[in-house]
Amino acid sequence: MRDSLDNRRRETLNRCIEEANRIGRNLLFGMTTALILYGVPLPADCDLDTSQLHTVFETKEKRLRTNSTTLCPHVWKFLPQSHAVKINTRVYALDIFHVWAQMASHVSLQSLIVLGDSIISVMSRRRQCDMKQIYCELVRFTQSVTGFAGRPSCIRALSLIMPGASSPKESEKRISLCAHGIPQPKLNYVVPNIMFDSGVVMTLDLAWPEYKVAVEYDGDQHRTDKMQWRRDREKRGKLVGRGWLIFTATAASLADDDARAEFAFHVGRALTLRGADFVFRLKALPLELMAPLPRKVDWTALESKVG
Repeated sequence: MRDSLDNRRRETLNRCIEEANRIGRNLLFGMTTALILYGVPLPADCDLDTSQLHTVFETKEKRLRTNSTTLCPHVWKFLPQSHAVKINTRVYALDIFHVWAQMASHVSLQSLIVLGDSIISVMSRRRQCDMKQIYCELVRFTQSVTGFAGRPSCIRALSLIMPGASSPKESEKRISLCAHGIPQPKLNYVVPNIMFDSGVVMTLDLAWPEYKVAVEYDGDQHRTDKMQWRRDREKRGKLVGRGWLIFTATAASLADDDARAEFAFHVGRALTLRGADFVFRLKALPLELMAPLPRKVDWTALESKVG
């Protein structure tokens, strides 16, 4: 995925530079264009045209008027509260938290949660800081910026965003399992006292360490990359030898409601047999019920939920 994101970022940046040079002025990009420039995976169900370059302006009067069919201008009244990130001499990206807020009106609640996970992961790598810190900053941002259409969705999403996810598919699988009543797992859990032959520590995508149950998401590269395949085999062989039960999730296990329910049932049964106590739901709870919009938001509780 990283190579694909890097390639798309380079291609998009070149297009942004070309447009800025053609017009002869600096351009600020937001929406999906900014996400690409930051290297954040795009939501699957976004209603924006991702082939266009989305620019941002403070007011309608300040919008750039051009005959270009490539540029799509948007108004974001909170521009003075944000800061632009310089990508190139003439190319700037809107602050990533503001981009998340912009996207709230263009994606489903699940995609907004997954996008939040992805933003936290990317920004943590860029700034070399703890993901929990980024999450708390996102909470404080949502608290301070009011009056945009997607804010209720952002508040809902914050309660289900979990710092630590490595990919959108991992986030989707976690949300799906929790919707069936399965307890919140630990994300990218570092397994103690077990290492690869190379000496590198082993991590698990989703883990319930007290029960030695885990879920690993395998994308296409896990089948096509021989080195990745050998690494997975070594990892799971060692973990199973230490009593771990590893479930492998794929795109097929996320394909539809029945596939998600069947996978969740197997994981839930294993957890129950190993002593976990929870109420399993045969039918997934809708996200709107998992993350109801409170009359009064407890911002402190949201920050503290990640420890």
